[in-house]
Amino acid sequence: MSDCAAVACREQSPPHKIHREDLKSGEVLCTYCPAKCCRYFALPIETPVKWKDFDYIRWYLMHSRATVFIEDDVWYLLVHNKCKNLRDDNLCDVYEIRPQICRDYTTKNCEYEDDWVYDHYWETPEQIEEYAEALLGPRKGGSFRSPRPS
Repeated sequence: MSDCAAVACREQSPPHKIHREDLKSGEVLCTYCPAKCCRYFALPIETPVKWKDFDYIRWYLMHSRATVFIEDDVWYLLVHNKCKNLRDDNLCDVYEIRPQICRDYTTKNCEYEDDWVYDHYWETPEQIEEYAEALLGPRKGGSFRSPRPS
């Protein structure tokens, strides 16, 4: 890495990581975080119960930067996509007029520590297909592939 690239990298990186309990009075945890909460959004989805439901999830996973996970028995579609208001210093450019969902969010239980674990997590259509087959048994008619045209 060139000296210029190293300097640019340091300028965009948050300060060294500290533990929550070591924050000084008035300090903001976000100052030390790479803004994970502003780099994706997750939406609850219906729990799949039949092959058609799993096909929709396969379709989601065919899109780049999409994953699916289960947490506390709730299924989620996670879209990895940075908020357009996230500044280079990982703080919000529209903080004073941010949406209500951002206002309601708290760092009390955020992912700062990197220690979350999902009940299940899928990144590819093949993974969810394998899970569905283990749950539902083989598809009627065999493969998820459409028959070739004659």
